[in-house]
Amino acid sequence: MASSPRLWANPPGNSPLPLPSQPMFFTSRELSDMSFPAMPETDSLDLGGLKEYIGKFTLENGKTVKDVIDLEKRRPLLIVGELANPYRLCDIMAPDMPIIPVRLEGICRTWADNLDAREIQPGIHHVTLARSPGWWERSFITLLELPDMKRLVAWLDGPNSNTWAPKRLAEGVIRLENDMNLMPPTIEEISWNGIEEKVEADLPASNGPALDLSSIMIPINTRSGCYNSRGRIVRCAHYPQTEFHEKLFRRGSSFKWDQILNFL
Repeated sequence: MASSPRLWANPPGNSPLPLPSQPMFFTSRELSDMSFPAMPETDSLDLGGLKEYIGKFTLENGKTVKDVIDLEKRRPLLIVGELANPYRLCDIMAPDMPIIPVRLEGICRTWADNLDAREIQPGIHHVTLARSPGWWERSFITLLELPDMKRLVAWLDGPNSNTWAPKRLAEGVIRLENDMNLMPPTIEEISWNGIEEKVEADLPASNGPALDLSSIMIPINTRSGCYNSRGRIVRCAHYPQTEFHEKLFRRGSSFKWDQILNFL
């Protein structure tokens, strides 16, 4: 049932939770569940194919995404943290936008090593990405016009301009996903030999095609990268915001942004 995005639970101290558990269509007035269209039967999908797929999602009122927004000038943005939170999107005055599930492979959501103190003290950590061979998890993608995309990414900066920037990945896989029960590897399935981490679990069979990485913008923390926990990556899937900050976070311990991911 459609509701106001202002009714979405949004504890800032536990950012970015809670995120949607299904595809949704956001407007500043209403948040609507959407139903999946048929999954494209192909191994890969270009930008045109992605727009066509997203355009077929059906809102609760029976209209499709392509009926309610013009997709022609829109481009994909991966939204891995608060930019997929409907309450937060209201704060930012985001435009009407679909929130579409995808699956990340070989890259993980992790905590940025700087604090945003705009709402609470000492502040919250936003979500960035890091290399993680063998890893998988769900995330979200949207379609925005470039001015709106830049405005949403700039919101992450807060008072610290140029901390976040839209980049394009040169590694990992982003693919369409319609299994909302898909779970990432557990913390017990991540081994560590003192030098590198390894996922001790088999990658699940894919449900959808891989997307063209060169067409997808990714908000990346380009000042201090992500948190370095004695050489290890702290995955958002394993440590919620509050637990991470209280149990693991130490100031001055970070991976630089160009150490943890390759970009185009």
